[in-house]
Amino acid sequence: MAWPAREETWGEERELAREAYAEIAAAIARFEPVSIVAKPRNVAEVSIATGGNISTFSLAQDDSALGHNGPMFVVDRSRAVAGVDWRWNAWGGRYEEHERDAAAGAAILEHLKMRRYEGPLVLEGGTVVTDGEGTIIVSERGLLDPSRNPGLTRGDAELVLRDFLGAQKVIWLADGLPWHGGPGHAETIACFVRPGLVLALGSSDSADSNYALLQENLALLRAERDAAGRTLEVVEIEQPRARTDAEGHRLPLSYVSLYVANGGVVIPAYEDPADKRAFEAISRAFEGRTGVQVPVADIVDGALGLSAITLAQPEGPPAPPLA
Repeated sequence: MAWPAREETWGEERELAREAYAEIAAAIARFEPVSIVAKPRNVAEVSIATGGNISTFSLAQDDSALGHNGPMFVVDRSRAVAGVDWRWNAWGGRYEEHERDAAAGAAILEHLKMRRYEGPLVLEGGTVVTDGEGTIIVSERGLLDPSRNPGLTRGDAELVLRDFLGAQKVIWLADGLPWHGGPGHAETIACFVRPGLVLALGSSDSADSNYALLQENLALLRAERDAAGRTLEVVEIEQPRARTDAEGHRLPLSYVSLYVANGGVVIPAYEDPADKRAFEAISRAFEGRTGVQVPVADIVDGALGLSAITLAQPEGPPAPPLA
């Protein structure tokens, strides 16, 4: 994770966001070790806020969505772990200053003494979700958006996903939940419970502004097969009620933007009547894992979901850096 830093993102809510990040880190730490990237001047603050139970990594940073700008980890047949460092332009140029976050992937991989592959595309981590066995779900608008990768075609994108992420089957969603009026991320629409089983966001309200998009994506997923040829089993999770930011943009609130830990699953709560139903449905789907629900209302004003602020590193020895 990365400590909330950018004043432009958080404004007067930054301290509340930091408290929420600390609570999320503590929930994940019940199951596995957690490290938080922080500016040098914030390292002591992070240690105090998290009770000293979380390790810190001092690094210059712009923002706090490490699940989007951090390296994307890949594993080979020997279980060695490497990282793909994709290009970063702060969500299509939303922020002018983003050079420190653009360099974060390389810095983290160097810190881990892990092999780095330089990805040739602007690819935010939330744009794709995978089952770990060759199936990738991707947001078409998020990847092909001109502010990210002008001129990129589906075919070209699939070649890159095959070469860098081992994709054998790419499932294209129309879009994720809109974010500040721009393209959304696949992580807001779907997540894999295991190969063949997908949780997907839905809506029972035909008057809701997300309804048509969610229905289209549900139909796409239910008609697809994965890399192993299985028809996807899709469990629909009702979205929370609409909420907007100070500028009137609808926030991309999603229960499937969650974190799967070792033996557990951390599930977002939005202070919404649907929280309890979502927790129960997701906990049932992740049978054998302990469900923990954490409040994320204080981070969504930054348009960030739980999966956007977390970056899971697979178990395994680091593949050595290339000579």
